[in-house]
This record gives sequence, structure tokens and C-alpha cells, in this order.
Amino acid sequence: MSELRLNAVTLAYERARSPVLDRLTLGIGKGEFVAVLGQSGSGKTSLLNLAAGFLEPTEGRVTLNGSVVHGPSADRAVVFQDDALYPWLNARDNVAFPLKLRKVAPTLRRERAERLLADVGLAGQGDKHIWELSGGMRQRVGIARALAAEPEYLLMDEPLGALDAMTRDQMQELLLTVWHRSATGALLITHSVEEALFLATRVVVLAAHPGRIVSSLDVSFGRRFLAGEPARALKSEPDFVALREQLISAVHTNEAVAA
Repeated sequence: MSELRLNAVTLAYERARSPVLDRLTLGIGKGEFVAVLGQSGSGKTSLLNLAAGFLEPTEGRVTLNGSVVHGPSADRAVVFQDDALYPWLNARDNVAFPLKLRKVAPTLRRERAERLLADVGLAGQGDKHIWELSGGMRQRVGIARALAAEPEYLLMDEPLGALDAMTRDQMQELLLTVWHRSATGALLITHSVEEALFLATRVVVLAAHPGRIVSSLDVSFGRRFLAGEPARALKSEPDFVALREQLISAVHTNEAVAA
């Protein structure tokens, strides 16, 4: 089975008093959706940067299917909070850019980009300039671009954090649908406990100074949404509300959530 794994990883920056992460172990299988919560300074983004290959651990190893990760690769696509799109390219060419790097023929990459734009709800929008798109539309283009290279893992650092509440809810539902359709493994860094509970198959809570896992909780609300249950009904369920409160407490007290 495919697995992206951080194994006993410690990350220490030069001149820092303590490591950012301390002997952290986390595995993500293909088809899983893991959301990471924690206070500012708990090392959430550092964890994602290690998984992406942007950083090398001070100790421990990051592996993909048993092979040590040394740097970024197309098998791990990253979506940032800032959409990081190329403003001189239209929406279609932004999505097709990873395919251009792989020297895919122009006709094929155009067709693939159009399919991906349709998958994220932007059918017929390929000719639009980036500055013509709303924040939510730009994030959709960013997600489509990340999926263009057909990665095994989708790594996301607060991709919905800058959106208004209504757009964010819509994007959560879209993200679940796209993740399910693509069959990737997903790692999401978020400050929103409700977002983590709704999207993830597993929610991980980090304590800070240094960052370490204090709680790991399997959840199924996202899969239930994909099976046809309404999002608002799921988020109003007593079990959802109770888990949300327990996770909020865990983030602030660094104590585990009871399974």
C-alpha cells in the first residue's frame, strides 16, 4: 500500500532554542485525508514542508513508498493559502503548466486542463485571466493545477483560509469531491476545527514547543457527505458538535481527545 511517512522526524532551525518538531511520526496512506490542527508555532506548516520535500529533517526520515524523500517531486502536489498562480497565464494555461513541464503535447494538455477545470466547477472559464477570477475561483484553479500531474498525494497549507465563510463552505464540499474522485492521499493544514472534522478521515492535533502529536482521531463525516448526507445536517449533529468542542479543547490544552 502506498504511504507517505514522516518517521521519528525532528526539525530544528539554526539558533532556535528548541526543535520545531520533535520525533514526530505520521503516516498517510493513499485514499486517506489527514487534517492537522494546532496552535500557532506547533510546526504545522513545517510538517507539510517536510512532507513536500521543501525541508530536510534534522533527524529521522521522510519516505514515500519506502524510498527516502530528497526534495519536491510531481508525486506530491502542494496547494498554498496564497493561490500562487502565474498572472501572465490564463486559467487553462495555469492548470496545464505542469503538463508543459512534462512535455505533454499541446492538444493533450489543453484537453486535460479543460477536464480538470470542469472537475472543479470552472467549465468554460479557461480563457479568463487570473485577475478576472474571484478568490474562490483562483483556489479552484490552484487545486486543478495541483492535480494536473496526477500526484499520489495532495498537500494543502490553509488553502481555504482567506475565503469568506460561504465560499469556504462551498470549497470544502468541492475539495471532498475532487479528493474522492482523484483517489489521492491528502494532508491538510488548517486552523479550523470544523473544517478538519468535516473533511478528514483522520484529525491530528499537534502540541507546540516542540511540535508533537498529542491526539489522533478517526472520523467519517466527509465520507458520509460523499455518500449523500447534507453537509449542514452533518455539521449540526450532536456527535459533530461534541467532537468539535473536544478538539478545540485539545488544541488549547495539549491533551488527547478520548476515542
